[in-house]
Amino acid sequence: MKADLAKQWRMLDLQALDTRLTQLAHKKRTLPVLAEIEKATKQQDELFEEVVLARTAAQDVEREITKAEDAVQLVRDRAARNQQRLDAGQGSPKDLQGMQHELQTLARRQAELEDEEIAVMERAEELRAVLARREAQKAELDEKIVSLANDRDQAIAEIDEESNSVAAQRDQIAPGLGTDLLGLYEKVREQCGGLAAAALTQRRCGGCGLELNATELAKFKNAPEDEILRCEDCRRIVVRTSESGL
Repeated sequence: MKADLAKQWRMLDLQALDTRLTQLAHKKRTLPVLAEIEKATKQQDELFEEVVLARTAAQDVEREITKAEDAVQLVRDRAARNQQRLDAGQGSPKDLQGMQHELQTLARRQAELEDEEIAVMERAEELRAVLARREAQKAELDEKIVSLANDRDQAIAEIDEESNSVAAQRDQIAPGLGTDLLGLYEKVREQCGGLAAAALTQRRCGGCGLELNATELAKFKNAPEDEILRCEDCRRIVVRTSESGL
C-alpha cells in the first residue's frame, strides 16, 4: 500500500489519540473511588442487616417489658384486693388466714416478677444502645457513600470531558488518512491490541521495541517514501521519521 508521508505522520497522531482514549477508558473503569464505593456498599449491606437484627431484638424486648409489667400489675391488683378484704374483715377466720398467707405468697411473687422486670429493662437498655450505635454507624456510612459517589461522578465527568475532546480531535484527523490507509490502520489496531502504528526510532520499532535486523534495515532504507512498511516481528505499521536512524 502507498500513502504519502504526511498521511503516515497523521496516522501517528491518530494512534496517539486512540492510545489516549484507551488510557482514559481504563482510567474510568479502574478509578480508586470505585473500589472504595464497592467496599463501602458491602459494609452498608452488612450494617443494614445488623441494624435490622438490633431493631428486631429491641422490639422483642419491649414486648417482654410490657409482658413483665402486666404480670407485676396482676399480682399487685390481686394483692390489693386481698388486702382490702383483709382490712375489712370480710370472711371467716379461716378465710382471713388464707388471705394472709396468700398475701405473703403474692409479695414474694411480686418481688420475683419485679426482679425479672428490672433484668428485662436492663437488657432493653443495652439493646437500645446497640441499636443506636448501629444506626449511627449506618448514617455515617451512608454519608460516606454519598460523598464517594460525588467524587466518582466528578472524576468520571472530567474523564468524559477529556475523552470527548480527544474523540473530537480524532474525528478531524481520521478522514485525512483516506479510506484505504484508515481501513488498514483499524484492521491492524484490532489485531494488535489497540496499537496499530508506531514510529521507527533509532532503528527500533516503536510497537514491539525490537531493533531492525540487517535485512529489514536495508528494506526500510531503500523503500520509497510513500510505501507503508510493516514490522516483521509485531506486524504493526512502522512510520519513518527524522529520528529513525536510517
